Amino acid sequence: MTIFSRRTFVSAGTAALALSRPTAGQAAAPAISLPKDVARRDAATVMAVKTTTPVVAMTFDDGPHPSLTPKLLDMLKARNLRATFYLIGNRVVTWPDIVKRIADEGHEIGNHSWSHPNLAKRSNASVLSEIDRTTDAIYKVTGRPPVTFRPPYGAFTKRQRLMLYNERNLPTILWSVDPEDWRRPGASVVSKRILKYSRPGAIILSHDIQSGTVRAMPNTFDGLTARGLRFGTVSQMMGWPLWQSRNFRRVSSKG
Repeated sequence: MTIFSRRTFVSAGTAALALSRPTAGQAAAPAISLPKDVARRDAATVMAVKTTTPVVAMTFDDGPHPSLTPKLLDMLKARNLRATFYLIGNRVVTWPDIVKRIADEGHEIGNHSWSHPNLAKRSNASVLSEIDRTTDAIYKVTGRPPVTFRPPYGAFTKRQRLMLYNERNLPTILWSVDPEDWRRPGASVVSKRILKYSRPGAIILSHDIQSGTVRAMPNTFDGLTARGLRFGTVSQMMGWPLWQSRNFRRVSSKG
């Protein structure tokens, strides 16, 4: 298995990272909860980005979905917006054409594990296997590996976050806005929650495998834009180059 490493890590981006407690009303549901130690600042963990620029990152987890993700991509393309997709490895190999389209249209692809398990109680070897297998799958389709990771359910301990950062140079990306769309509250509720709690530097959690979420996106995109907010990928918000323009080098597998 090939292990990838970023050639350059932008220190200015690191300095811009900030952790923040969710605003009242943003607390994640028990099934998608942030680690208890997440409020402790560390370089390996990102919930939001400290910025004066009016930019937010829309992120979509658990895809690609064979019909919903293309509809979402059409919406983004019509508005010339960029988003970040945290993809599951076993879905990447099932729908590679959609994955390629995500990358070709300027969106960022992040690693969301191979099979979407709760990683919090897994061994380091098991965690790295889930992540490396997904990285390889994304690389084979797009020609580049992901540079950020989001744990399923947000279940990833501080020890694991630091381990992943040290072993693979991957920061763990969490979120600052959670509309709890997985509960299927309806498109209007999802949109209202995102619009209510989003502010510059926000990382917005959502799931493009949920039909209600995809239906919520036109009002969400247009509402955020009307407030003067722009859309960037997670990497862009952290001060890194656009994912499609990054340079990478191969590192020999450790076994």
